[in-house]
Amino acid sequence: VATAAIVCLSRLISCIAVLQQPLPQSLRSHLHCHAGTADTPMGRMLRKAHRRLQRSLQWIWQQEGTPGQRARGLAAGIFCGCFPIFGLQTLVGIALASVVRGNHLLAAAGTWISNPFTYLPLYWFNYRIGALLLGPGREWPGFDALQLNGFSQLGWSVISRLLLGSSITGTVCAALGWWLSLSWLLQQQRKR
Repeated sequence: VATAAIVCLSRLISCIAVLQQPLPQSLRSHLHCHAGTADTPMGRMLRKAHRRLQRSLQWIWQQEGTPGQRARGLAAGIFCGCFPIFGLQTLVGIALASVVRGNHLLAAAGTWISNPFTYLPLYWFNYRIGALLLGPGREWPGFDALQLNGFSQLGWSVISRLLLGSSITGTVCAALGWWLSLSWLLQQQRKR
């Protein structure tokens, strides 16, 4: 899961770099050569969606602050996104970004590392890391128990392992996210 998170983060950064570029000439000519696609409602909608996505990503990445502040904000969000604090990850991420003097919007975006598609495997992985360091303890209760009982019913044996694993995974992913985003932001700054 950690390797998958690293790969996803690096792919996200490269996708953002690609989306900030205008549509390639081959794609533009492809849109124009298919029965007037450029003049159809679908062609206009695709171009408009691409422009909006491009502007939104530029707006997020061109937030105020130095590249270091923006990278610290993203790292704070990634760190908080690795913890099982449903509904509070964004608020805690923004608070942590204030402490490390990072960008608040990028901190909120960084918490999206944990989303409905990734949180179950991420928390299972975090639990396994904690169990590896603290010993087996009580067995992972399963995903159904998490949904029915929530984390408050799991007991200290499970929660302690989950929090330790979340701390370690969050630290590694945040450090990697900080380094990758800082490198990319500095590279973008040099291009200007």
